[in-house]
Amino acid sequence: MKITWFYLMLTMSSAMFTPSAWAFEPQSSVFAVNDCIIEPSKVVNISSPVEGVLNRISVERGDVVKAGQTIAQLESSVERAAVELSRQKSRFNQRKVQRNKTLYAKKLISLHDKDEMETEALVSRLELRKAQAVLAERTIKSPVGGIVVERFLNEGEFVGSEPIVKIANINPLFVEVILPVTALGKVSKGMSARVFPQAPFTGHYPAQVVIVDKIVDAASGTIRTRLLLPNPENALPAGLKCRAEFQLSPVQ
Repeated sequence: MKITWFYLMLTMSSAMFTPSAWAFEPQSSVFAVNDCIIEPSKVVNISSPVEGVLNRISVERGDVVKAGQTIAQLESSVERAAVELSRQKSRFNQRKVQRNKTLYAKKLISLHDKDEMETEALVSRLELRKAQAVLAERTIKSPVGGIVVERFLNEGEFVGSEPIVKIANINPLFVEVILPVTALGKVSKGMSARVFPQAPFTGHYPAQVVIVDKIVDAASGTIRTRLLLPNPENALPAGLKCRAEFQLSPVQ
């Protein structure tokens, strides 16, 4: 899904050196670019922090997921047993501390014995927290919201360092645009723009310039620019070609 500089240059090469590629007139308030590409704002390959066997995958290609949503679960019977063992041990030590408070008040046990029991209770609570953290690693959650682009593994397969699923965030979208070097000083960060996606989509969508590169490609005399395009409800898919208009002055 990542659109490289080389790929973007190739897709636009047929128009890049013709007058129709860009339309800018000194007295005009609009600078038009006839070729741009709409991309996901983020593409993430999600893997597991630990090795194991996949017990369940709860998403399929095309599903919409939210940040923090569980997408997969590794087999975790051993880790669950460890949590329960630590929990019971922690509860026992806590009850032990409570029972012996009265004995200490009556001077029936020493300060050393009291301190030893309280330390055991503290250590058992820490062991429980550690066991819970180990168990939590067996549940894989999505760090981003977006669309499941690809699912690499299935239930029962072993998980190592390879990704389980790929998720693309398409709200917002990025619009990658190539501009002539003459646009430097005219197109700037924060400027408003309009994006016209290719058919079958109609109309235009508001966007904002978020990046204007300061490095010029000497061979083509161009610079790269990125627009941020809000995409509520995931109305637009990524991967579309488009054209863009930069508003150089307020619309009358």
